Amino acid sequence: MTLGSHITELQKKHDQLSDQVEKIQSRPSADPLKVVSLKKQKLKIKEQIARLSS
Repeated sequence: MTLGSHITELQKKHDQLSDQVEKIQSRPSADPLKVVSLKKQKLKIKEQIARLSS
C-alpha cells in the first residue's frame, strides 16, 4: 500500500465516522458515550493523516 492510498483510506474512515456521529446525534436518544468514543477515533485518524501528510 502506498502512502497516498493509505492516507486516502484514513480519510474515508474519518468521513464514515463523521457520518456515524451525525446520525447518532440526530436521534433524540443519542448515546453520549458512543458519540465521545467515535469523536476520539476521528481525532486519532486526523492526527495520523496530519503526521503522514507532513
